[in-house]
Amino acid sequence: MATPTARLPAAPSAKSPTAPAAVASGVTALDPAAARAAARRFYRHRLPVRVMHWINVVCLTILLMSGLTIFNAHPALYWGRDSDFAHPWVSITALQMPGGIVGVTRVAGHEFVTQGVLGASRSGPAGEWVARAFPSWATIPGPQWLSMGRHWHFFFAWLFVINGAAYLLYGLFSGHFRHDLLPTRTELRNIGTSIKDHLLFRHPSGEAAKRYNVLQNLAYLAVIFGLLPLLVVAGMAMSPRLDTVFTGWVDLLGGRQSARTLHFLAATGLLLFVLVHVFEVIVSGAWNHLRSMITGWYVVPQDKTEQ
Repeated sequence: MATPTARLPAAPSAKSPTAPAAVASGVTALDPAAARAAARRFYRHRLPVRVMHWINVVCLTILLMSGLTIFNAHPALYWGRDSDFAHPWVSITALQMPGGIVGVTRVAGHEFVTQGVLGASRSGPAGEWVARAFPSWATIPGPQWLSMGRHWHFFFAWLFVINGAAYLLYGLFSGHFRHDLLPTRTELRNIGTSIKDHLLFRHPSGEAAKRYNVLQNLAYLAVIFGLLPLLVVAGMAMSPRLDTVFTGWVDLLGGRQSARTLHFLAATGLLLFVLVHVFEVIVSGAWNHLRSMITGWYVVPQDKTEQ
């Protein structure tokens, strides 16, 4: 009767999780899925970008909500140097009706009932209707606290400006703008394909996922060098002190009331950008993107053609 021969352990192959590359990454043979994920890890966001990103998140959130508190003190927008109380371009108000107050928003002569959100919203434990432009849940530090709202707004506005200046200097001297944000000619020629992929919720994978797509590049560049400077300059134009020190430049924006309107429109555009940005993050892998903006490491989605 033959005796069973002992089997020698097979040498680890290059594709096995026990191969030297897998061992070096700390992945065991019992977790092949983790081994494949570790092989696709990509250091996407450097530390300065991550820190400044989260400072912007805090600043913009507080600036938006405190700005709505300030707007509630006079919920109307005008074009020109002075405010014409009889003919605002935009106004959010409440009308007294037989059944109670009704929130109404007027835009360029067109009137819309916006009860419950704009013009009139419920407040207090009894839930009674209160006339105010924006509801209390959207404003800080309170729905009708102009002085403190201005303190909050100005403090975080200067913090936002300082952080933005630091980001511009970092982007210029580190090559962040040149390598990460400037689209190539090939990407610009294929912008139609990128638009179609976004509309069909087809997100990049493989090597393409390591770089921002052309729509992201153009959106970020438009916000960084267009929308945000307009937001800051229009906000500074509403300061009588700055207008006194440096005279005449507010007229370039059409006057103080025009600057206030441009500031509001720029803030609205920035809010729309943030909403689209958050939506794209969610539909393309929320945890993967969030982790990359916290730790810097991003797991590149596997390309099916390379699988």
